[in-house]
Amino acid sequence: MREMRLRAMAKINLGLDVIRKRPDGYHDLRMIMQTVDLFDRIKLTATKTQGIRVQTNLRFLPVNENNLVYKAAQLLLDEFALEEGIFIDLYKHIPVAAGLAGGSADAAAVLVGMNRMFSLGLTEQELMDRGVRLGADVPYCILRGTALAEGIGEHLTRLPAPPDCYVLLAKPGVHVSTKYVYSNLHLEEISRHPDIDGQIAALKNSDLAGLVSCMGNVLESVTIPAFPVIAEIKEVMTKNGAAGAMMSGSGPTVFGLFETERQALMAMDCLRERELAKQIYLTKWFHCEGEA
Repeated sequence: MREMRLRAMAKINLGLDVIRKRPDGYHDLRMIMQTVDLFDRIKLTATKTQGIRVQTNLRFLPVNENNLVYKAAQLLLDEFALEEGIFIDLYKHIPVAAGLAGGSADAAAVLVGMNRMFSLGLTEQELMDRGVRLGADVPYCILRGTALAEGIGEHLTRLPAPPDCYVLLAKPGVHVSTKYVYSNLHLEEISRHPDIDGQIAALKNSDLAGLVSCMGNVLESVTIPAFPVIAEIKEVMTKNGAAGAMMSGSGPTVFGLFETERQALMAMDCLRERELAKQIYLTKWFHCEGEA
C-alpha cells in the first residue's frame, strides 16, 4: 500500500490591491502572498479500488465533490485515466473560511502528492495550470513562499522572503463571504491603495519596516464596516507592539507582525482576555525550499 503525507500551508496577503473588475466578473489583483507555518495534514493512500474517498476531522466539511481535495483528485484521476483510486485523510488545522487559503492549500497538496505518488511527470507550472481550474489561490499554494500574484492570482513571480518576525493570526467568530466582499467593493471610493512596488523593493532590501509601511488591503473597506471586530483586533495588535496589522484576503483573519515573541504573546493574551478572536495562532514565515 502506497502512502504519502503532506502539509498544506496557510497563506497571508502582505498587500492586496484590486486594479479593476473584469468583463468576466472576476477582478484583476496585485498581491504579495506569503506562506506561514500553519498547516493542515493530509495523508494520501493509493487504493486498488477506483474512486475517491475523503475523511476529515471536521464533521461540517463535505467529503464529496463539494470539497476541493475531492475535486483535485478527480481532476488528475480523469485526465490520466488512473486505474487506482485514492483515499484522502484530511486533518484540518487552518481555520475554515478565514482568508488563509486553507481549502486551496489542501487542493494544492493533493495535486502535488498525487503527481509524485502516481509518477505523472507534471512540472510545477503544469500543476499550477491545472490548479487554477479549482480556484484562484491554488497555483500560489503549489508555489508557496513569497510571491507577487497578478491577474486573478494565477500570474506569479517569486520574491525574496521577508525578514524573520513573529506572525500572530487571530480569527474572530464571524463568517465572511468572499462573494459578498467583492460584490460590495467600490473601487472608485477607495483613496488609499497598498504600495505593492514599495513592498517588492522592501523585500529585496530585507526591510521589514519598509514592507509594513507599504501594507494595505483594499478589501478592508468592505469587510471592516460589516464586521467591526476586525478593526478591534488590529487595534489590540498595534497597541501591543505589532509593527503592522492587517486583514488577510477577504477576511476575517487578522495578522500582526511582531519583532519579538514577548510582544506577540502580550497581544495574544489581550485578545483572549477581551474574547475578540475565536482562533489564535502564533507562527512565523514558512520557508518551503525542498519541502512538501
